[in-house]
This record gives sequence, C-alpha cells and structure tokens, in this order.
Amino acid sequence: MKLSEIQATLREIRVAPVKTLGQNFLHDRNLAQWIVDRAQLQPEDYVVEIGPGLGALTEFVLASGARVLAIEKDARLAAFLRQRFETDRLEVLHADALEFDVRALWAEHQVKFIGNLPYNISSQVLLQFTKYPSPIHLWLCMLQKEMARRLSAAPRTGDYGALTLLVQMHYRVEYLRTVPASVFLPQPEIDSAFVKITPRSTSDLPDYDPEVFTRLVRRGFTQRRKQLQKLLREEVPDWASASAAGEFDPKARAEELSLLQWIALSNFTSPTPAPDPKSGPEERFAVVDENDQVVGAAPRATVHGNNLLHRAIHILLFNQKGELFLQKRSRLKDRHPCVWDSSAAGHVDSGEDYDDAARRELQEELGVNAQLARIVKLPASERTGQEFIWLYKGRHDGPFQLARSEIELGDFFPTGLVTEWLRARPDDFAPGFAECWAAFCKGGS
Repeated sequence: MKLSEIQATLREIRVAPVKTLGQNFLHDRNLAQWIVDRAQLQPEDYVVEIGPGLGALTEFVLASGARVLAIEKDARLAAFLRQRFETDRLEVLHADALEFDVRALWAEHQVKFIGNLPYNISSQVLLQFTKYPSPIHLWLCMLQKEMARRLSAAPRTGDYGALTLLVQMHYRVEYLRTVPASVFLPQPEIDSAFVKITPRSTSDLPDYDPEVFTRLVRRGFTQRRKQLQKLLREEVPDWASASAAGEFDPKARAEELSLLQWIALSNFTSPTPAPDPKSGPEERFAVVDENDQVVGAAPRATVHGNNLLHRAIHILLFNQKGELFLQKRSRLKDRHPCVWDSSAAGHVDSGEDYDDAARRELQEELGVNAQLARIVKLPASERTGQEFIWLYKGRHDGPFQLARSEIELGDFFPTGLVTEWLRARPDDFAPGFAECWAAFCKGGS
C-alpha cells in the first residue's frame, strides 16, 4: 500500500497505531518487494509472517504462490487481513507470536520466516523462533538497527557480545541494508535494518558442548572491560593452557575472542567425549538367523559391513502430556548422524537379551530408569538395517542426562506432530525410527 492508501485504510477500519504493540506500517512498496525477493519464494514454501499489519509484505509473499501463516496480535488487523486476502493459501492467526508453539512448524516441508518485527518484542520473538534446532530454513527480519548490528557483529567491535555469539553458534547472520524511519507510518524514532539468517551446516564448526559454551559466554560478557581470566577463573583455572589452546592473548577480554576461539575455550573446559570403546568397531553383537535365533557373535564392523542379521531395541518414552521424547543423534555417530531417532535405541550385545539391552541403553543414553513394556517386534529388513527390533514403551518426564557422544539434544513432541513431521520431512529421521513409529501407530500401542 502507498502512504495515502494506508492512511485511508486506517481511517476506514478505525485503527490508530498502538505504540505498545510496536505498530509501524511499511508504505514503501519497492522496499516490500525487495524484501520478499530476498526469500526466493517457491509455491512449495510455507512462510511465517510476524506482525503483518495491513499486509505490506503479505501481498508480495502471496503473489509468489507460497502459503502464509500470518500471526497478528491486533484483532482488528487480523480481521482486515482475512477480508483483504481471500485465499486458502493464507491463514491469519489472531495470537501473540510469543505464545506460538514453534514445534508445529516441523510438520511443514520448507519453512521461511519473514517479518517487520515490533521493536518492543523483536529480540524475544527472534530468540524464540531461532531456538535450536529450528524447523525454519531462512529468516528475513526487519529489526531496529542496533539489534541488527549486534546480531551480525564481528569480534573486537562494540556491538559484539553474548547475543552475537549465542545466535551465531547456530546461524550465519548477514546485515543486508539500513532502512530509514521515513518508510514507516508512524515514523519510529530510530532507523531499522534488514538481516538475513540461515542455519549453519553441521560441518561449519567443531563439535562442542552448547551448555558449557553458553555458560562461559554469558559469564565472560558480564563485565566487558575485565580480562576473561579474572571472570572465568572458577571455570578455567589453568588459564595459560586454555589461552594457548585457543590461540588468544591470555589478557584478552570477551569481545576479542572469535566464535571459534570461544568454542576452543569451551572444549578445553569440557573436552569432546571419546567414543565409548564398547561402541567401537570391535563391539560384539549377537548374530541371528532368519528366525531370530542366535547363531554366533561378531564385531560391529563385521556385522554392518556384511549386512548380517542381528538384534536391536528401540524405546519410546512419553511424558504425562502424552508427548514423545525424541533424540537428535550426535554428529559423531557412524550411522545416521544428525537425524532424529527414538527416545533411546541400540544393539543387543553378544550374551545379552532384548530386555537387558533396553534397560542398559536407557541408562547409558538418557541416564534414567523406567518401567518398560514390550510393544511390537519388527522383522529384520533393509529399512531396519537388517535388525530384528523389539519396540518398548515407557513413561518419564525427565530431566535426562544425555550421553554427549551419542546424542546432540532431545525434546518432547506431540504424537500427531511426529506423524506429520515424518510425512513432511522423512529425511529428518533415522529409518529405523520411521519403521518403529509406523508399527506403533498401526496398532502396536
């Protein structure tokens, strides 16, 4: 909409911009088109737009053929959008974006995020929708200029801080352009800026413990002018060795360390765990025949290398809400790294039965014990990796102590969402889990 059209529309629907909602309406159509062009939208894309207002961006997003979920807190504007854009490709959700369950987006194949975020909640919204792991592939955001500079900052600059690192540990942030206040009605008191955020590849950075990294970064930036060795002496008593390992000045302050140096510091504090020798190529599995009768034992490498029939267990843990706990496999795994899997799973070792293996894997991977019940047995197949699988079900609300060498992270998800997620993004999951979930949903429960 042009400026005159926005003014007329606001009068017609009797809406005055509400400052507490951060309502500033974009009236530069060329800029709106430029923003949407950066998303390179396709008809198969699903776009989440926060604070659509009068639809300045929505208009161009819909023109691309993409489907849109527009989240608008103001009921009057939500009603206007539904009337203005009468298409089944647009869903207008009258809601507070901060209360939206981002997990629901896993059920969409390709999600992109576009928004002229309200200044008063921009950092909260961005942190919520970029919480790792996120189902979103691309973020294009209009933010207050100061926030954009902080997100995209480089070391040794005044804008570089804890927020910079906590976002850049998982994402690449590109500052695209400054946007003057004059393109909005009413004009905000400060300029805006446009940023592009994309997920990092798993090969971008070394393996590290995100919890340790986050703790060190937050503490390191509590007093920017102080030397890190004074702020982190409790966490890192051998500072001379730590600075040598990270290749930074022992007298460095927080803003002088790059992302890679912060990772090196966290790895010095909490080294990447060595793989469990029991899980190495010489780990011995029970080898079975086509009737699942034990016929011998062989090392892991031999079993997998020769596609020998063997045994495994999968465990599905549910919380009180009925949600399923899924684990995201570590990048260190030799098979199916970085995909989602059952709550716990593993092979049946030589001399071990299924029930013993289930109890052991639950303790080793999640650090808990729970009552487990056998649900269904899956035959060995290519999809299961030539494994006969007994599927178990249990209940536990956490917290869990995840085995870092096995699991990157985990979370609970509604069961209906898991089914839709598998349909939309089958490559997100280990094939063994897909087989187990299909069996469970078919009636194994």
